[in-house]
Amino acid sequence: MENFFDSYVFPWVVDIAIALAIFFVGKWVAKQLVKLTERLLRKAKVEEMLVNFVSSIVNVLLLLVVIIAALNQLGVDTTSLIALVGAAGLAIGLSLQDSLKNFAAGVMLVVFKPFREGDFVEVAGVAGIVEHIQIFNTIMRTGDNREVIVPNGAIYSGVITNFSARDTRRVDMVFGIGYEDDLRKAKQVLTEIIEADERVLKDPAPVIAVSELADSSVNFVVRPWVNSADYWAVLWDTTEAVKVRFDEENISIPYPQMDVHVSKDAL
Repeated sequence: MENFFDSYVFPWVVDIAIALAIFFVGKWVAKQLVKLTERLLRKAKVEEMLVNFVSSIVNVLLLLVVIIAALNQLGVDTTSLIALVGAAGLAIGLSLQDSLKNFAAGVMLVVFKPFREGDFVEVAGVAGIVEHIQIFNTIMRTGDNREVIVPNGAIYSGVITNFSARDTRRVDMVFGIGYEDDLRKAKQVLTEIIEADERVLKDPAPVIAVSELADSSVNFVVRPWVNSADYWAVLWDTTEAVKVRFDEENISIPYPQMDVHVSKDAL
């Protein structure tokens, strides 16, 4: 009986005790490493969302290592377990290719910050204000108050236009007058309209010039610079002001026309 205890029971008790010690000490060490990871990421000014996600991944991986080490102490063959975990990870990765693509793109968006929450952007064919940047998707609000959820993979693989990235924007407008109208008078009217708008910046100076002798009109380009927040208001107000002033000054705004000549010989 004493030999049985010394040969079987006592070694098992020792192995179990060591395995428990490995598990609890390893769990504590893993917790400290996760906290260290979080501190380093926050010190590097990484987004809180990414900090939480990375710390969760690190915590799971470290706990997996601790569990395998504890089982190995008990004499469990962990080689097959590791192979099983690897095969399961591969299967999950293949089945979640799109999700992993969106996740990788989400990490890149958070790290490199091509836009931030609150910016007005155009991505993946959607224009709107960025409300939330999540790991897999970005939530946007369009101008007519629709909520659009865009996969991060579609965003990062395409062109990103950030209208809020700069403090100023140029308003590009084209106005046409008839060939019979006074070109200098029309240019003077356009100049007065732009100079009267306090929202138009003095530097860079606005551009007002004849750009094209088109089929039905002489076209002016009008390009004032404004603060980004004033872009749409200046565009709409200037368009209205030009129509009103052109009517007052008897300057025509032509539209495409076609003259049809009928020959008497053809009748």
